[in-house]
Amino acid sequence: MKKILYILVGISLLFTSCSTENNTINFTFLQLNDVYEIAPLEGGKVGGMARVEKLHQDLLKENPNTFMFLAGDFLNPSLLGTLKYKGERIKGKQMVEVMNAMNFDLVAFGNHEFDLNEQELQKRLNESTFQWIATNPIHKLKDGTTQRFVVEKDSVRQKLPKTVTFKVKNKAGKEIEIGFFSATINSNPKDYVDYGDFYESAKFAYNKLKRTSDVVFGLTHLAIEQDKLVSKMLPEVPLIMGGHEHVNMSVPVGNAKITKADANAKTVYVHRISFNAKTKETIINSELIPITKETGLDITIDKIVQKWNVLLDEKIIEILPNPDAVIFTAKEPLDGRDTPIRSKQTNLGLLITKAMAYSFNNDVDCALVNGGSIRIDDQLEGDITGIDIFRVLPFGGEVLKVELKGSLLKKVLNYGKLKAGKGAYLQRYNVNYNEATKIWKVNDKEIVDSKIYKVAFSDYLLKGYDIPFLTPENKEVIKVYKNEQSAIAYDIRKAIIEYLTSL
Repeated sequence: MKKILYILVGISLLFTSCSTENNTINFTFLQLNDVYEIAPLEGGKVGGMARVEKLHQDLLKENPNTFMFLAGDFLNPSLLGTLKYKGERIKGKQMVEVMNAMNFDLVAFGNHEFDLNEQELQKRLNESTFQWIATNPIHKLKDGTTQRFVVEKDSVRQKLPKTVTFKVKNKAGKEIEIGFFSATINSNPKDYVDYGDFYESAKFAYNKLKRTSDVVFGLTHLAIEQDKLVSKMLPEVPLIMGGHEHVNMSVPVGNAKITKADANAKTVYVHRISFNAKTKETIINSELIPITKETGLDITIDKIVQKWNVLLDEKIIEILPNPDAVIFTAKEPLDGRDTPIRSKQTNLGLLITKAMAYSFNNDVDCALVNGGSIRIDDQLEGDITGIDIFRVLPFGGEVLKVELKGSLLKKVLNYGKLKAGKGAYLQRYNVNYNEATKIWKVNDKEIVDSKIYKVAFSDYLLKGYDIPFLTPENKEVIKVYKNEQSAIAYDIRKAIIEYLTSL
């Protein structure tokens, strides 16, 4: 009797095991975000899209149900993007070519995609063969009407969807549908973009998806606090793969989580997911993986990267003889991320402005540069090369020494302070502001209205674009010295390289 009982229990367990196996679908997500550089950084130590593709291929061998995503910000900014190729600015063309070859499964818009003008962005969309998702941003036409962004090929216009779904099967043939929505931060206003309400758009997209999808995920480009709001609003979404911040994080929100990898593919997230079609339970094992030499290299992608690197080298070497030489080692990260550099004094902003003063043998009272000209949107760590500095300030420009009245200097500083969060915010050297007394000081002394101060400015600031009243025509501007007084001030990047080399 006991033997029969044992056999029945064994058979029961076997059937339970088979049932669980038949109803379990395993799939893998490879998550990247905020990738501007196709080649490795920090002297080849980290990052590189050819290395990412090697990992991608390894994951596909492990599980054919592997999907690769990029959570926004890849078309801009980059040094390579500022160069001309076949008569026009590259502006992300190199990223699209690499990403096409890597067969990305889905990408979301980041705010930096809209750094491109309307025509440039349309060209990149048309060149792409990977799938885009655009839940909240839509195309605003010149007549004031709106329509979806489109990919146009051979006169066929394909609208970018607000939601995307994929079907996934296990070996037993059990199939599920996984759905995706996106959300893009509205931090880069452009005449041709209507961001709508990302919060309401995400909710609407989720409610549509949940009617047909077994499980729904987010692919977003928002600030982490905004991601948390979306996650709290949609607690059934087990994973939001995000971008915008450039430092890796995994943030739990209830039973769900938000993940972001390090910018420029220094790390990526690999999410191994098991979904039980019967119980609807989702189990996610997330692993943050560094992308280094040990990752390996995909030869096909590396050939494409090297082609673009040759073009970059040809252009850079015209003005920088040894671009890959290490010129400085940063003991702590130099912060050039967009949000800090446009809203508070950072150590990278201080270094740049110190170099501007250095370019005039420190014969200035202070130095100022607009945060918006610092375009790397990343942190520089470890060994820093000349080409890294060119990535920080891809548009270059002169350093000017300007004599101006203290009254105008205060107006300039106050204007920059009021523009916190915008490109006109000023990074400073030898200038301090006392919040309690509301007093600006240069060299620890209060600015005197009638005194003449010598200030090192980026030439862009003297064009009146960011600060309308700061032009050579202003009567409180006494004199503007160009680079006849300096051998290195003609290019702010070379001034920084010379300064770092001198330390």
